[in-house]
Amino acid sequence: MREPSAEERLKLLEERIEQARKTGDDDHHMKKDYSQAQLAWRMVIELVAGLGIGFGIGYGLDTLFGTMPIFLVLFIFFGFAAGVKTMLNSAKEMQMKQLAKLAGEDEDN
Repeated sequence: MREPSAEERLKLLEERIEQARKTGDDDHHMKKDYSQAQLAWRMVIELVAGLGIGFGIGYGLDTLFGTMPIFLVLFIFFGFAAGVKTMLNSAKEMQMKQLAKLAGEDEDN
């Protein structure tokens, strides 16, 4: 049995690569999952940022006025409320984008 030449092996490799490319069309779901993960992290960061800003303002005011727990607790709740509101606005924005995308796909069909 003879050993295939380098040119024949290269041609066989190119054919195998082409076949793999034709069957590898399942990449789109990975991008979708990654996008959803990005959106989830964005919402978590918005909530944590609201809490952090509220903590910072409350601690600063308590230090300034010498009333340690009052403004800290109050502004942590305000920060939490602001973070939740921002998260809900982001979720609404994402929902609108998905609905617009679905409406565009329905018009194409």
